[in-house]
Order: sequence, then structure tokens, then C-alpha cells
Amino acid sequence: MSATPSPDGPVRPSEPVAGPTRKTPAVSCVFICHDGHGRVLLARRGAGARDEPGTWDCGAGALEYGESFETAVAREVREEYSTDALKIETIGVRNVLRQEPASHWVAVIFAVEVDPAGVAIGEPHKFDELDWFAPDTLPHPLHSQLTESLRLFHAWQGS
Repeated sequence: MSATPSPDGPVRPSEPVAGPTRKTPAVSCVFICHDGHGRVLLARRGAGARDEPGTWDCGAGALEYGESFETAVAREVREEYSTDALKIETIGVRNVLRQEPASHWVAVIFAVEVDPAGVAIGEPHKFDELDWFAPDTLPHPLHSQLTESLRLFHAWQGS
């Protein structure tokens, strides 16, 4: 970058004139909400979902600038499921590279205990159904990224 005079001060960096656009992965907080007794909360993605409508998935959201992981997870749980997180634990990290839609995420995976009585759809434009499932009675079809996140959740439960 070059420096250009600024009316507010001596010098400020100027934007590069040309060159390749730098792509960087986004950071996503993926959360598997559970009831503390083995069941997990899954949401069916509605017609307004970013991808894979009609599939069942756990919750997730982007980490915002300056936000801690725990704050991001608590915010997203409130937004998506209209309830508070009772307990948040980090259970793994995944590098997610997708072709369709093309994306690259660093997904930090969390186990989040919530009170089943307080859960409701908080984003009806994204989800059209919520339900609780035992590990051996998961619905179909599952979102393409859910199986790997559930594997980390089950490994965490067994520890």
C-alpha cells in the first residue's frame, strides 16, 4: 500500500489500485443444543435458509468482530431458539470447505445445554420445525455438515 496525504492528518494508507482479492475463511460457532439427558435439539431448515432447505441441522452463526466465542454462542442460541444457554462447552474445531455453495469456514463446535421447556423457533424465516431427538432416532434428511458435528458431540459425551 502507498501513503497519501489526508485532510485530517499527515498520512493515511490508500487502497491498493489493483491486485487479487484476498479470500479468508469465516469463523462459525456451531452449537449442538442438548437437554442434559442425551437428547439433541435439531431444526428443519425452511425455504428461506441459506442452503439445503428441508434438511435437519443444529444451530450455527458467524463470530462477530470483537466477540468472544461464548458470547457469540449465547447470542445465536437466543436468536435461533428463543432461549438462554445454561452451559456452553467447546467440543472441537472443523475446517469446512464446501463446493456448493462455495464457502470456507473454520467451525468451532460447542455443546450447549438448554431447558427444553423454553425452546421455540426464533427465526421462522430460516427454520420451519424444531424437535428433540435421541441419538438413535435422528430425522432425515440431515444437513451435509451435521454428521461430523454430531460425531464430535458423541465423543464429548463419552468423555
